[in-house]
Amino acid sequence: MTNPQPASSTSGGTPGTSGGALAGLRVLDLSRVLAGPYCAQMLADHGADVIKVEPPAGDETRGWGPPFVAPDTSAYFRNLNRGKKNIVVDLSVPEGREILDTLLRDTDVLVENFKAGTLAKWGYPDEELRRRFPALIHCRVTGFGTDGPLGGQPGYDAVLQAYGGLMSVNGEADGPPLRVGVPVVDQVTGILAFSGILLALHERHRSGLGQLVDCTLLDTAISLLHPHSASWLADGTVPRRSGSAHPSIAPYDSFAAADGPVFIAVGNDRQFGALTDVLGVPGLADDPRFRTNPDRVRHQQELRAALEKAIAAHPRADLAALLTARGVPASPVHDVAEALTAPQVRHRGLVVESGDYRGLASPVSLSRTPARVRPRVRGAGADTRQVLEGVGYAEEAIGGAVERGVVRATDTPQERTGTGVEP
Repeated sequence: MTNPQPASSTSGGTPGTSGGALAGLRVLDLSRVLAGPYCAQMLADHGADVIKVEPPAGDETRGWGPPFVAPDTSAYFRNLNRGKKNIVVDLSVPEGREILDTLLRDTDVLVENFKAGTLAKWGYPDEELRRRFPALIHCRVTGFGTDGPLGGQPGYDAVLQAYGGLMSVNGEADGPPLRVGVPVVDQVTGILAFSGILLALHERHRSGLGQLVDCTLLDTAISLLHPHSASWLADGTVPRRSGSAHPSIAPYDSFAAADGPVFIAVGNDRQFGALTDVLGVPGLADDPRFRTNPDRVRHQQELRAALEKAIAAHPRADLAALLTARGVPASPVHDVAEALTAPQVRHRGLVVESGDYRGLASPVSLSRTPARVRPRVRGAGADTRQVLEGVGYAEEAIGGAVERGVVRATDTPQERTGTGVEP
């Protein structure tokens, strides 16, 4: 790891043996794609023993590339599934569901994002899960929820950005609605699922009972509409796209500096005065059009025109440094490479480099029990024998299940002891 800092550290050993705030927690990850796997990876980074269960066809994101880091593993998949044991079980057949039933007996948290009704079809409706596994915390991730007019409909991140209004406020004022350039709905849903699981674990200490953590991409998308939602709820005005500008603060926008874009965020009148002083145009702070934030918001176009020439005379990094020194938040607009190599990013330990693994650290930093990144990503079925033997299956039974195609096991009987996620 580069510059290990409190954000996280790397760790050897098998999953679940690295310590951490969630050491001893047993998690069954039946999810695919992004939100569920990201949630489960955060649990693993903080010490949980996570078993990822893939179907025979595999998690489709294994093929979401290029780039690929192994013949059957995309960079996309690798950065959502580290630190997990991996087994392949066909849950569509009764014998596979018997294996699931056995695994659930020793599971604290179940994470899944099946199409609504799938678990019920397999004999696990919500009430049956609660009856048979009363302490189980069941985290369900869906697109729109399981009931209501759109209950059960599938949904990917971009679909929910469209349905939930996020695209309508993203883009230039004279351009079309745009998808946010990262899968923000999926990722925040994963973080909210992680948070909901921790809430349920805390409550279980009092009651001894698990509960359903019900997360939907729709709920996340709607929650991300602030401040546009607050404005519409207050006065009924439908927000319009404003590019990089803020709808209720000015100047809060990207500007062209001498060598590229710089973002300047002025949150109060004092900061605006400091900005005009650094730019050598102090008279703007006394201009009636720009004296207060409401004035500046009402005259954003005139304000932008008044600032652009002065900003264009400065290199972006130099201007950002001058403004920051005066208490005005500002930054060069970095591309991904610049962001991931920025000194503060490396200082915080946010980029993990261990052997051939390169990824991002856990964003949750704890002082006494920090996240411990176990970077190796297991192949499909790499831990099937170890996991099944650990819950009581004999080698003969495992071999029979392999022959019948119920499970896939790429680990041999000789390899099953000590299987972990580190080289």
